[in-house]
Amino acid sequence: MRLVLVGPPGSGKGTQAKLIAEHFGIPAISTGDIFRRNVAGETDLGVQAKKFMDSGDYVPDSLTNAMVRERLAEADCEPGFLLDGYPRTIDQVDALDGMLSEQGRRLDAVVELVAPADEVVPRLLLRAETEGRADDTEDVVRRRLEVYAEQTEPLIDVYRKQGILLDVDGLGEIPEVADRIRAALEGVSR
Repeated sequence: MRLVLVGPPGSGKGTQAKLIAEHFGIPAISTGDIFRRNVAGETDLGVQAKKFMDSGDYVPDSLTNAMVRERLAEADCEPGFLLDGYPRTIDQVDALDGMLSEQGRRLDAVVELVAPADEVVPRLLLRAETEGRADDTEDVVRRRLEVYAEQTEPLIDVYRKQGILLDVDGLGEIPEVADRIRAALEGVSR
């Protein structure tokens, strides 16, 4: 199963990614993990990415795509994978499609965790408080949600047109949401 998981900050993506990956026996891959691994390993790509990360800039698509390409070529991705945090731009969507096409593969599904801002803001504020993230104020959290909506909407439209988008209600207890995701994925052919 080759999957992408999208959803606004606070929708439970990280938690659900682990559960879905475990259920299907595939690795959950986040771009943050890929960046950290390359930086820690001082790979050529990691050294280049660190310069951007240290200055607070986004890592350019070209570097991100190269790191994702390398990660997806690893043996544990042979039976499939779940991407969390990638793709984030239309160019990354095209790059991912190209990577998979080269392997004679395609995405099986894109799961969108749907969660209204008024529901996730309290979650994020609670998380900020419990994890000591003093900079995650309500204004900052709401801006992050706006940026997510602006940047992700075009991706959602692309995947909807491809017929592989699955909208799943991201609200509720963790096991409930996991059950909804599994049920939505039951109908996906591999």
